[in-house]
Amino acid sequence: MLNLKQKRIRRSRKTRNKISELGVIRLSIHRTNLHIYAQLIDDKNSKIITCASTLELEVRKEAKSGSNVMAAALIGKRIAEKGIQCGITKIAFDRAGYKYHGRVKALAEAARENGLKF
Repeated sequence: MLNLKQKRIRRSRKTRNKISELGVIRLSIHRTNLHIYAQLIDDKNSKIITCASTLELEVRKEAKSGSNVMAAALIGKRIAEKGIQCGITKIAFDRAGYKYHGRVKALAEAARENGLKF
């Protein structure tokens, strides 16, 4: 029997395979109980282009907690701004098997509002 983490990883593997076939930059997220992380990854060159997380000092000053929807929206805005500075506007969203709900949804919508196209 698979536990919850194994099921999530299994779902994420399918998504990553499909995104690698498309050959576009992917916005990958990781969520924990205390923080949320986002990375723009170029799979062709196996490099992380830019990243944002609730551990950054600028975000910590604005958000009291790193584990709420407001903090996730800040990270979405921040990763979009950093991506546009690097010349990236078109991406594929890799939610890493998490449900498109709550913090994941807030991050994705904030990234869309600030210039990234999924």
